[in-house]
Amino acid sequence: MTDSDTRPGIRMAEQPLEVRPCSLAGALDVLGERWSLLALREIGYGVHRFARIAGYTGASRDILADRLRKLEAAGVIERRLYSEHPPRHEYHFTEAGRELFPVMLALSQWGDKWAVDAPALTRRHSCGQPVQVDLVCHHCGEPVTRDTIHAEPANA
Repeated sequence: MTDSDTRPGIRMAEQPLEVRPCSLAGALDVLGERWSLLALREIGYGVHRFARIAGYTGASRDILADRLRKLEAAGVIERRLYSEHPPRHEYHFTEAGRELFPVMLALSQWGDKWAVDAPALTRRHSCGQPVQVDLVCHHCGEPVTRDTIHAEPANA
């Protein structure tokens, strides 16, 4: 299908021209910055201490501290005290952070294909095969593509 094809529901491109409220924009307010995503990558790899996150991402200490504070304030990560003298914290996913896993995996898969000459990692499932992210409808099991969905205002 192309943009000119008839699709069920309300055509979002035909809505009044104004800034749209959008969950994607809200997610980008929290996550849409390089150092935030790279810090989350490291936490997902099991790296929980600030100095190691900084070392593996290449982020400056000031920028990383700012991004970690924002991720904590948004409820994506939590700090856990591991040393009282001096006070030191580790960073761990909250439920919201754990739910980012498929998003991060899909973004990495896209990067493997379109953003680098050769992937740095091969991600394998416990069955031994390379992981391939596929989006399917939980109701019918069919693939979800741009051509199989339509968007409409939530209050429609």
